[in-house]
Order: sequence, then C-alpha cells, then structure tokens
Amino acid sequence: MNQAVNQAVPAAHAEPLKSRRQRLYRTLWRWHFYAGVCCIPFVIILALSGAIYLFKPQFEGWVDRPYNQLAVTGQAVPVNQQIATARAAVPGSQFMTYQLPASEASAAIISVSDAGVRTLVYVDPYQNTVLKQIAYNDQFMQQVKAFHGALLAGTVGSVIVELAACWAVILVVTGLYLWWPRTSKGFAGVLYPRLRQGRRIFWRDIHGVTGFWLASFTLFLLISGLPWTTVWGAAFKEVRQWNAAPVEQSWSSGAVKAAPAWRPLTVDQVNLSGHVVSAARELNLAPPVELSVAASEPLLIKVSSLTQNRPSRATVWLDGQTGNVQRTSNFEQKGTLDRVIGFGIAAHEGQLFGWFNQVLGVITALGLVLLCVSGTVLWWRRKPAKKLGAPASVPAGRAGVVVSLIILALGIALPLVGMSLLAVLVLEWLILRRFRAIRDWLGLAKPA
Repeated sequence: MNQAVNQAVPAAHAEPLKSRRQRLYRTLWRWHFYAGVCCIPFVIILALSGAIYLFKPQFEGWVDRPYNQLAVTGQAVPVNQQIATARAAVPGSQFMTYQLPASEASAAIISVSDAGVRTLVYVDPYQNTVLKQIAYNDQFMQQVKAFHGALLAGTVGSVIVELAACWAVILVVTGLYLWWPRTSKGFAGVLYPRLRQGRRIFWRDIHGVTGFWLASFTLFLLISGLPWTTVWGAAFKEVRQWNAAPVEQSWSSGAVKAAPAWRPLTVDQVNLSGHVVSAARELNLAPPVELSVAASEPLLIKVSSLTQNRPSRATVWLDGQTGNVQRTSNFEQKGTLDRVIGFGIAAHEGQLFGWFNQVLGVITALGLVLLCVSGTVLWWRRKPAKKLGAPASVPAGRAGVVVSLIILALGIALPLVGMSLLAVLVLEWLILRRFRAIRDWLGLAKPA
C-alpha cells in the first residue's frame, strides 16, 4: 500500500506541472502568432532590401566601371583645380571631401555641399572635366539603405522598423520554444522536414525546421542592427558615452547624428597640395579613402578609410602644409564595446569575411522569406472563417509569473517592445474585450 501511495504522489504533482507548461506553451504560441501577424510584411522588406545591400561594393563597382577606365594622358592636373571644377559644376557649393582615385585610370570623386545637399561630382583628373554628378542620397544603394532602415519615411519609418525588428526577436525566441522537441521520436520534423506526409506536415516542418536552422543567424542580424535604430540606438549611444572616451562613432543611430566635430567640414577654401595627397596615398588605407578638412582642427587634413569592413578602417590626420602625420586612429585603438559593434556591423553588411559572409546573408534573407511564406500558409489553412485565427487565450495560472518576468525583461532590453506591449494591453482592456464582434474575431477572453 505504501508503494501505491508513493507512486500516486508524483502523479498528483505531475498533472499541475503539465497544466502549467501547457498554459505557458499556449501563451507563448499566442505571442508568436501576433508577433508574426505584425512582423511578416516588415521581415520580408528587411530581408530583401538587406540582401540587395550586401552587394553594395560589387554594385557600385559596376556602376562606376565607365569612370574607372579613363584614358591616361600625361600628368593629372592639381587636385585643387579638380576641386574648383567640381564646385563650378554645382554653383554656390562648398567643398566636403576628395576621394582618392582607385587607380591612375579612375576619376576623382569630389563631394560638395550646397544648402545642405551633398552632391558627388566625378572629375576626369587629366582633362579636368566633369563626367558625372549625382546627389549623394540619390545613389541606388543609399536609397536601399534608407528603405532598409527607415522605409524612406524618416524618423517615423525608423521607429516602425525598430519595432518590427524587436518583435521579430520575440518571434524567433518564442518560435524556438514552440519548436523544442518534447518527445524523442527522432530527428524527422526537428532537424529535417518530412516531405511526404501530407501538406499540413510539410508546411509545419518547413516552417519549424527552417526557423531552427536560421534562428542564430536571424538573431545576430536583428541584434547587430539595433545600434542603428532610433530608440534603442540612442539609448545605447548614451551608455557608450558613459563607458568610453568620446571617440568617433562609426555608425549613426536613426535620426541621431554623429557629433559635428566628427563630420566632414564644408569649407570655401581648401588646399590639397600634391605632397599632402601623396602622403595620403602612401598610408595605403583600405579603399575608399576620403580627404577632408578636420572640423575641430581646420589646419589638419583628415584621411579616412570608409571600407565597409569596419576592422580594416583607420583615420589619419595630416598637417595641411607639410603632409606630416599628426595622429592616427585605428580599429585596435577603439574600446571593447566599439570593436564588438564594429565586427557586428561588418558582418551584418556582409563584409567581414569576404564572399562567404555575403552568401550567409543571402541564405538567411531567403530563409526568412520562406519562413514568412510558410507561416502565412499555415495560418491560412487552419484559420476559421471570419476570424483572425489566433490561438485561444487561456488563464495563465502560475505560468503568468513566468510570462510577467519575460515581459519585464523584454521591456528593459527592448524598450519599444515594453511600450508596445503596454499599449496593446491597455487597448485590449479598455476597448477590444468590450465588443463581442472584435473579441470573437481576435479570440480574446471575455472581460472579468
């Protein structure tokens, strides 16, 4: 009899435990569903635009190919004359930067500013003629970047993208919890999809297995993109300034711009003498390399490598008269936090470890599109008529403590998630649960 009692005790405790796990599972499934509904359009936008931007160096090399095959005829005219030609092409403009030609047969790219509008002017260094001019923000890859980061909608678009990215983090984390195998039935449907067991199993496995293999890459892309965002990025910038000396930040966060002292100075007068330009060439910085007037010290010429592979970047300040090196800043001299962010940004843009980095980025992007498509198919196939088809809400019980802690952690780590969750809870309590038609369509429980 004692043995029977002993066997009955764990069984009695197992049921509540199982029930709590089921409640937590249902709650997180509901979160996963709503995060997917909100995120799918934006995830597709971010994936496709990001995949295009991965190939920025190759695309710009192809666009500029006609300007890198010029006839070399004698000596190039002095750089100062080239700058004067570029400024004359945009009347009333001021000098911003001079980009060192990639080779002897390449045009000089000079950027000038007129009423705050930056224009790139391509100048033949031998004929001293303008070959092309285009507004900096009108370049195709700049448009792709602006669309990827802010939907071409300024600060509002940036916040929308950030909100979608933050909820995509929740989508991945909850998806991993829902995917996690709870029985030992082998690897089918866990590590590889079952392709011949009907459409329902096919689409479920495509969604779950693809999500598992892409989870780490997706989380990396989402987290490494956060420093560019408006809310999280601005907060991170403040934390960075508390823990590091005020050195140049090699990325911008949404509408937050770099300090004026770190931007190219727009000037009416500049003297890029031959020995200064030669000294800049001899530094052998990773291209593209731009020369500008140092904003905080106008007597110095700032030579900056703008390669997308952040760890290869360096900045050197030259004496504007002699061309002598005054000081140098490179990646190794940055703080630990900035180096971590630099590695993350370079990998995010597909430039950290060559072509394989780009291939991984494309695979992840296409996999995210497949996840969105398969998730939509799963929803559509099981959605009841005239209802959204969200998993039914259930009383959380003790699982509510776990969910509350998760919400608190997310609200701290991702402020926009916390604010949006609070807004949704208030909206649900005040309005959505009060109207039967809306409540039934969303699958909400009746108000207490």
